[in-house]
Amino acid sequence: MKTAVSLFSGCGGSDQGLHDAGFEILFANDVLKYARDVYRANLPETEYSLDDVSTIKSFPKADVLVGCYPCQGFSQGGKRVADNKLNFLYREFDRALRQIKPKAFIVENVSGMKRADNVHLHQNQVIRFRLAGYRVKSQMLDARQFGVAQHRQRLFIVGIRSDLGAEYEFPNPTHYYDKPVEGLKSCPTIKDKIGDMPLWPEGEYDTQDFHWYYLSRNRYRGWDDQAKTVVANSRHANLHPVSPPLERIHTDKWVFSSDDPARRLSYRECSRLQGFSNDFVFPDGVGIQQKYKVVGNAVPPPLFEQVAKALPDVF
Repeated sequence: MKTAVSLFSGCGGSDQGLHDAGFEILFANDVLKYARDVYRANLPETEYSLDDVSTIKSFPKADVLVGCYPCQGFSQGGKRVADNKLNFLYREFDRALRQIKPKAFIVENVSGMKRADNVHLHQNQVIRFRLAGYRVKSQMLDARQFGVAQHRQRLFIVGIRSDLGAEYEFPNPTHYYDKPVEGLKSCPTIKDKIGDMPLWPEGEYDTQDFHWYYLSRNRYRGWDDQAKTVVANSRHANLHPVSPPLERIHTDKWVFSSDDPARRLSYRECSRLQGFSNDFVFPDGVGIQQKYKVVGNAVPPPLFEQVAKALPDVF
């Protein structure tokens, strides 16, 4: 069995993808208690450490190291603070990489890491990983091209240990989402993923008012579309297709096209749109904001699965 160690694991999106790709996850880590609780409810075989990664002195040996370090300083939806200390957690990943010396590693982060004001941080990571003894490649991937019913672009950095003499090639798309492509499947729609769910699930969606910031952009997608990016903030969750569409009336100002009732997507619907299974478990004991948070911060499992399956046969 191929083995993996996971850092900044959250509720387990990357690790569910690894599991589906045939890996045994030996060890996972995060600092958010509810993320750990969700992870354990769905991937109970993995040892999960609820600690600041900088306090972990040793890691299990494994074939692959994966990490999805926090992205607030890079995110299009974040504050984009260039010196945010969270921007430098890749150094802890680098420390683990040099200690474990796995055959391969996979890093996932938001597309904003490659913006002009952050490109030096992306380059710094690639240089560090190469100096650690890895052949490194990076590429932006669109989750829709891998069967996830959501417009979500993410940057992946993948490395193969240099002494193994192998190169990584990113996976080819398995799905199309606009014009048909011969040999590819059609990407699922919102209806495909959540059309069987209750239209008004009480207690599962954020009922706060739609404030001016929410209505500063079009947050609506119809049943036959793929969803907009699933976010971690419950108040900013996108509209469910049962809602009336939004119409633009001014720069950064949208209004509902009718007075019909509207609501945000629920955290369970967001989970399905991320590519989690229909029976994904959310333990009780927290508010819905925490449930939205762990889902929005996750990696779509089908996307991570395809990236992991593309690793060369060095195991």
